[in-house]
Amino acid sequence: MENLRESHMQQRVGRRVVLFPSPLQGHITPMLQLGNILYSKGISITIIHFNSPITAKYPHFTFHLIPIDLMEHEAATADVIDLFLLLNVNCIEPFKDCLVSLLANVEEEPITCVITDAVWYFTQPVAESLKLPRIVLRTSSVCSFLAFAAFPLLHEKGILPIQDSQFELSIPELQPLKVKDLPVIETRNPDALNQLISGMVSQTKASSGIIWNSFEELEQTALTKFRQDFPIPAFPIGPFHKYFLASSSSLLSADQSSISWLDKQAPKSVIYVSFGSLAAVNEAEFLEIAWGLANCNQPFLWVVRPGSIRGSEWIELLPNGFLEILGGRGHIVKWAPQQEVLAHPATGGFWTHNGWNSTLESICEGVPMICQPSFGDQRVNARYVDKVWRVGVHLENKMERGEIERAIRKVFVEAEGLELRERTMVLKEKADNSLKQGVSSSQALDSLIRCISSF
Repeated sequence: MENLRESHMQQRVGRRVVLFPSPLQGHITPMLQLGNILYSKGISITIIHFNSPITAKYPHFTFHLIPIDLMEHEAATADVIDLFLLLNVNCIEPFKDCLVSLLANVEEEPITCVITDAVWYFTQPVAESLKLPRIVLRTSSVCSFLAFAAFPLLHEKGILPIQDSQFELSIPELQPLKVKDLPVIETRNPDALNQLISGMVSQTKASSGIIWNSFEELEQTALTKFRQDFPIPAFPIGPFHKYFLASSSSLLSADQSSISWLDKQAPKSVIYVSFGSLAAVNEAEFLEIAWGLANCNQPFLWVVRPGSIRGSEWIELLPNGFLEILGGRGHIVKWAPQQEVLAHPATGGFWTHNGWNSTLESICEGVPMICQPSFGDQRVNARYVDKVWRVGVHLENKMERGEIERAIRKVFVEAEGLELRERTMVLKEKADNSLKQGVSSSQALDSLIRCISSF
């Protein structure tokens, strides 16, 4: 794909789009990637934010910080659902004031539309009040959005709230999902979750269109269902990260020793382990992971994010001499440059939490997965990886070293692993192909640019 630096020189088309990302890492990354994609097509980009994304890396964007009035205890809440419900109220005035100010600025190109994360449902009435079209960016899979959209039906049928006794039941309306795969997010206030999802779904339906970081060939059935249920234009223009050479929007600093260590490993031999920017494990689970990796006899690159082990700073809970007995077969870092790791010839498998960015990045590099979802849409993604795309192994039981060792052996040693790898390579080729001129994602992007230009 064309280099972004060259596109900086492209003539602007006299249109500006305002982006408003959610403050979570998995949401910021695709929004900034989308900004780069639109910028490469000559559209100027303004980003409204309240948690300082890495502005220095995006000198071609204009950033506007808005003040958010949260009490100290509100800002410190660990309940992300409560927080987002609050932000959907407290952001209304500052967001609207910022837009009014931007609209009045005659020195910049006129604002054509706003593109906001789906979770910011309050932005639909604000945009309407200012006669601005709003397009939604949904940063997860189409199949997980359909699961959220089915919540009212699932309540009606008594499937929600989830009962432990129903965990293994299949849901005919959401095949191949089981009850335990539903994207329920832990919260002290279940009504808040329902309110957030209801707002997200209804205001998406009221929007001028939706952008997906996915591609037609991966989620064809889900996209067909979405188009039946939501009479708005849908633009599956992904995978976003394949449009340009990797440009990091990570809020964490990556340890480049990951790459120099991988350089010394045999092709397709390394299991890469990373559970994303939010998931946490307890001490017992951490030790089972450690011994599962030690016993599997494969080289491993393990990301242990500081604070991701409850009650521990970093890896001090490892048994004495643990790293020494591995003899260099394991490498542990606080954060890794994931796209580079997955693209590295030595990487042969990815043990992942199945956040959508990670899932898509793994598919795009032809790396089969071991699935360990934690919450929300990750469960949906993991089930699709296992049962629909058949490019991974789902670790569904208690985190136990024997199970871990068996899953890794399945991917790296057994015949099933070869089949997983072959299917993943087929999907990788489809992803690469979708971005070519005249193919699905390229066509969807052309349609999106025409849509933005028509406002």
